[in-house]
Amino acid sequence: MKDNYCIIMGGGIGSRFWPFSRENRPKQFLDFFGIGRSLIQQTFDRFNQIIPTENIYIATNKNYAALVKEQLPEITDNQILLEPTRRNTAPCIAYAAYRIQAINPNANIVVTPADHLILHEQNFLTNIQKGLNFVAKYQSLLTLGVKPNRPETGYGYIQTQEGGTNNIQKIKAFTEKPGYELAKVFFESGEFFWNSGIFIWNVQIILEAFRMYLPDIANRLDQGLTVYNTPQEAAFIEEQYPMFQNISIDYGIMEKANNVYMLMADFGWSDLGTWGSLYDLSEKDEDQNAVLKCKSLFVESEGNLLALPEKKLAVIQGLDDYIIAESDEILLICKKSDEQRIKQFVADIAMKYGEKYS
Repeated sequence: MKDNYCIIMGGGIGSRFWPFSRENRPKQFLDFFGIGRSLIQQTFDRFNQIIPTENIYIATNKNYAALVKEQLPEITDNQILLEPTRRNTAPCIAYAAYRIQAINPNANIVVTPADHLILHEQNFLTNIQKGLNFVAKYQSLLTLGVKPNRPETGYGYIQTQEGGTNNIQKIKAFTEKPGYELAKVFFESGEFFWNSGIFIWNVQIILEAFRMYLPDIANRLDQGLTVYNTPQEAAFIEEQYPMFQNISIDYGIMEKANNVYMLMADFGWSDLGTWGSLYDLSEKDEDQNAVLKCKSLFVESEGNLLALPEKKLAVIQGLDDYIIAESDEILLICKKSDEQRIKQFVADIAMKYGEKYS
């Protein structure tokens, strides 16, 4: 266990969950289901069952340092890696990997977003442990793939090669979020898996991959990141991080490397990325209306998601397939089928009324 580490990535804004998720308190710090634990707290609790507290690191934007400390008092300041600006997943993973290597050059690392929902936790942890054991033995980069249960356009897909053992197969191709028709083909073929965005590897193998495929990031870190948990490190990251290539780990490394494998996993997974995904996971009444926290009366209305403050009562008449969400001084009423436009709504509001509503 001492060689197993976890990096929780929690620096995004979650703008697709606006107005609940805002710049000053994004979705990973919210308790969507009223269980008393936010998404990042649930993620920490989950991995803490198999990974020591001191081996769990949080990579987040520097604006969220106080929120992380408030919600995860178990971890030290040294376990919070602060990004001065958002540069996608590859730079933050590189920074965390360099930090962990300095502490334990034999580390096996699982990298996870902070905002996933896992329904079957023990199955999940069994799969994670299997993955950690695999990368400790083989020089490979591993990702978790989930068998699709619908033609979903919001996830990336993985195609694997035939063969492999113990539900681990070599990856043939990655495909970014497809249109509906292509997603339908993927689903019906049975040959494709959802890309969960959860990765497992040995620290030396991922650093080799950075040096090979993203040398700009690796060279900067090799030359400058030599002292850790010091003001010098903080100053170096503040200066150099904005110069890193803005690129995802998928594009930067996983789609290029030839030692990439997928562990086929089944643990009731959802990337809680959109109101639509939250609707899919929520309990519904006989008219397929889902309600979070508030009180409601639906009249001649079907297929809606209603998310208002706890003490609010809403009467909804004549609406079908809408998102109705209120947070603080903002009310959103949006067709579920148009939820991909929410990001644009936020941008338009910023142009019209300023950043205070972002």
